Amino acid sequence: MNNSPQRSAKGFTRAFWVSTTVELFERMAYYAVFIVLTIYLSNILGFSDLEAGMISGLFSGGLYLLPIFSGAYADKIGFRKSMILAFVLLTAGYLGLGVLPTLLEASGLVSYGEASATFNGLLDSWTRWAIVPVLLVLMVGGSFIKSIISGSVAKETTEATRARGYSIFYMMVNIGAFSGKIIIDPLRGAIGEQAYIYINYFSAVMTLVALVAVVLLYKSTQTAGEGKSLAEIKQGFLRIATNWRLIVLILIVTGFWMVQQQLYATMPKYVIRMAGESARPGWIANVNPFVVVCCVGFVTRLMAKRSAITSMNVGMFLIPLSALLMAFGNLLGADWIAGVSNITLMMVAGIVVQALAECFISPRYMEYFSLQAPKGEEGMYLGFSHLHSFLSSILGFGIGGALLTRYCPDPSLFDSHAAWEAASADAHHIWYYFAVIGLVSAIALLLFARITRAMDRKRGATR
Repeated sequence: MNNSPQRSAKGFTRAFWVSTTVELFERMAYYAVFIVLTIYLSNILGFSDLEAGMISGLFSGGLYLLPIFSGAYADKIGFRKSMILAFVLLTAGYLGLGVLPTLLEASGLVSYGEASATFNGLLDSWTRWAIVPVLLVLMVGGSFIKSIISGSVAKETTEATRARGYSIFYMMVNIGAFSGKIIIDPLRGAIGEQAYIYINYFSAVMTLVALVAVVLLYKSTQTAGEGKSLAEIKQGFLRIATNWRLIVLILIVTGFWMVQQQLYATMPKYVIRMAGESARPGWIANVNPFVVVCCVGFVTRLMAKRSAITSMNVGMFLIPLSALLMAFGNLLGADWIAGVSNITLMMVAGIVVQALAECFISPRYMEYFSLQAPKGEEGMYLGFSHLHSFLSSILGFGIGGALLTRYCPDPSLFDSHAAWEAASADAHHIWYYFAVIGLVSAIALLLFARITRAMDRKRGATR
């Protein structure tokens, strides 16, 4: 079979379609767990809001920091071997998340009923920190996926098909994200908080399916960079680390992702506490990938004749608007729609706008980075592009945990519901902070675009 970039369905190779399809399974696994990771850490393992936020942020941050190194290593050993290694680690990691509570229960430190966990010394025990090595395994496995799949899109497309390739890739990402998130709420309704344990087994099965698909189906003729020396890897790393435009762009886009990360850092606890236990954060978060899947192709075609930076600018100015819409739910008084909390309604409205922003930003951001990557260094460059998510995870989850503690604390910490209501009266202030972060980032990207264009025009005039 001819796997050249010019042949295969609609101009894409089989390697392209296999890699983007297994990305769908990996995203299903990741988001099924990640949407409730902070709740898992708090309700199952007994961590506080701040501890759960910091652990989740460090996990997510590491997942996006390591691709800088795992991407370079993947360029050296080849994408096929790297994918196999990644999915082996991910399957083991998700199984570990599922097994750990069982081991804790067997130790007598905690018991799990239908509705909640009962701790017997776990809150004061070091045993709950056994979660750390399990998350480390997931971090390493996931870091390879971050660089390999986006790098594979770069390898398997041409400049003419690059934007469409990343649009398809991003659509697959969000189909996976949507599919993964819809599992948790029905499972929680059926078996209570034990759903936060058993969802990990679902994720392990998804990554195992992806592993089998790679072993049986993935083969690419694009092998540039394989077998390179450590000296060559170091030289490539220095080139990208000293590219000031890419560094500045990463820092600016971090602001967008700090707001987007609140779907996982803040929103699940916020809506359950403010709208009631009947709130379904999994379904609410799924508005994001649903809108992206429906709109990303249209947005990519709409902005096809515009530069990547111009498209990103449009999305960046939508972000502060999305955060303000999320805040309004606590200010509207009586519910507008019977049976639907205004908290939920405005959260959905904000997420719709956020998802539209993502359509303008994310595919073009990856396209921009891929066009800077020399042949054989796609994994490193696309791995480096994820540095914004490392920064936004550390900052976003940390800030989210602190803001929840300050404005929307855990009701169980209060003697009465009235006392909690008084403490959470300004819960919507959380979203004002993120609106400001989004606005500053949007202005920064606008200035970046104008400054770099002026520099390019000046450089062209002096040639």
